[in-house]
Amino acid sequence: MIYEEISAFYKSYSQKKCVIGYSVHGREIYAFHVGADTGRQFIAVYAVHAREWITARLALRHIKKGVKGGGGWIIPLLNPDGAILSQTTMPLWKANARGVDLNCNFDADWGHGRLNTTRRGSENCIGDNPFSEPETIALRDFTKRIRPYVTLSFHTKGEEIYWEYGGRGDIRGAEIISKVTGYKVERVYGSAGGYKDWCILKLHIPAYTIECGSDGLAHPITKLKRLKRCYKLLKVFVDKYGK
Repeated sequence: MIYEEISAFYKSYSQKKCVIGYSVHGREIYAFHVGADTGRQFIAVYAVHAREWITARLALRHIKKGVKGGGGWIIPLLNPDGAILSQTTMPLWKANARGVDLNCNFDADWGHGRLNTTRRGSENCIGDNPFSEPETIALRDFTKRIRPYVTLSFHTKGEEIYWEYGGRGDIRGAEIISKVTGYKVERVYGSAGGYKDWCILKLHIPAYTIECGSDGLAHPITKLKRLKRCYKLLKVFVDKYGK
């Protein structure tokens, strides 16, 4: 199970690390620091959606590679309960254990997404209110504490990069990501309540969502090599964008 992998890695990790909060079922949400302790810091978050748990293994690769020219925090598994559901009984499950889609639960035009629903289930449920879920509360509070200069959210799939929300954003970072991965720079319409959206709208910082892996792949992707275009992405991005 991916949660056990991340937990074991946390125990063995000798550099700065912390637990930023707990899931609905009380599982730890781990964060690992890489690079310089001083100066501007980034946040990279993975496995927001349950069936996209393979991105947590991408996070481990990014941690092991490290970064140069800056520092920041990597959160490999924001949705541990959901990932366990996906890996055991419900492979296509996307939400957390309460049936709330975490990437619809941030305070950024909450509830106004084209596919949003209040019905609990695998995807698109917005929750009872913004930040109703312990996982989004944990990421919100940690982000406010770190005050990152940029955030990156790693999802699957489609080989696309989203960088804008409400007419705001910085396309320069998306172009760097595109150059490394070959992914398309896109705008997304009819979406709301995501982490990227909240960072841009409320924190006024650049934020990027990277949809890793070919759209021809089926959820859940189980082989990390399917995301190989992203292996060097974080290291290159921080070096180039952080300057």
